[in-house]
Amino acid sequence: MVELIRNLDAGQIRANLERIRAEIAVAVASTGARRSGRGEVEILAATKYIPSAELPTLAAAGIHLVGENRAQDMQEKVAAHGELFEWDFIGQLQSRRVRLIVPHARLIHSLASESALKELQRQRERARPGLRVLIEVNVAGEQGKAGIAPREIASFIERAPVPVAGLMTMPPLSSEAQDSRPWFASLRGLADEHGLEHLSMGTSQDYLVAVKEGATIVRIGTKLYD
Repeated sequence: MVELIRNLDAGQIRANLERIRAEIAVAVASTGARRSGRGEVEILAATKYIPSAELPTLAAAGIHLVGENRAQDMQEKVAAHGELFEWDFIGQLQSRRVRLIVPHARLIHSLASESALKELQRQRERARPGLRVLIEVNVAGEQGKAGIAPREIASFIERAPVPVAGLMTMPPLSSEAQDSRPWFASLRGLADEHGLEHLSMGTSQDYLVAVKEGATIVRIGTKLYD
């Protein structure tokens, strides 16, 4: 069981954030055509293992966008500190939890099932104004992994009850960041094919590779908190 991260230091997190921003700026400058038409890269702080009481420290460090994996945690943390951040949902989108997520989320990163698609329609009136979604795509075709097949993207876009802002993926696990490059490039190609702007891809391990392949949102955890 992973322990919660406590006793965060705002100064250290701010220094980490500034370093990550500088690294991203260099990566963006080196990409050329691969980032053509993409907006700025947003740094999303993954807060799955951050207790609610520690969130003001993130705000003091300059974090503005956070991502939660669990619907109940999002609900509780928004109740306590909702005004401090923009809130995205980055965990698996279970249909039975949609009603807890849509009142709070700016962006849901993980639309990937028929049941969640239908529940979004049912809960549409509960949604925060401006709610958008990203479709999670299993670009590597891994068995048992969340995400739809690329051939299903057009159908999901057509039937989504809220605007589809882009795509998200989690590449196959690897110890080498460069191993993620072809999967990120594939997702970028799919986004371009369907006229979608945003790409949520890249974590603490491989965010610079993701940025070079067109990511507009990177989901950072340990690199911010260590």
